[in-house]
Amino acid sequence: MSKREKGTGRLVYSTDGGRLCHQCHRPVGACVCGKERPAATGDGIIRLHRETKGRGGKAVTLVKGVPLAGPELKALAKNLKQKCGVGGALKDQTIEIQGDQRETIRNELEKLGYRVKIAGG
Repeated sequence: MSKREKGTGRLVYSTDGGRLCHQCHRPVGACVCGKERPAATGDGIIRLHRETKGRGGKAVTLVKGVPLAGPELKALAKNLKQKCGVGGALKDQTIEIQGDQRETIRNELEKLGYRVKIAGG
């Protein structure tokens, strides 16, 4: 006899609501945790990309997937720029650091306790 025939009607798994808040276990859009609401963390891995497209052949390191928001993300960007000794910018939750600084940034983020992967070429 299959589960349908038994008529349990119990939902086993669904992706209908999307990502859930770890604190209140509701969809992130309907979270009631207020200020303690976690930032969108994705899969929890920070990815470092090297990009030259649209920059006249000059390399830029992109830091994507940082689980911080607002002033914390801005402070992290400032810290990474200082450690690398270069300039950069913060655009749409992505930190841009001038030059190919992936190894330096990887070491620094791992010291801070983040999981880091070097992605792309």
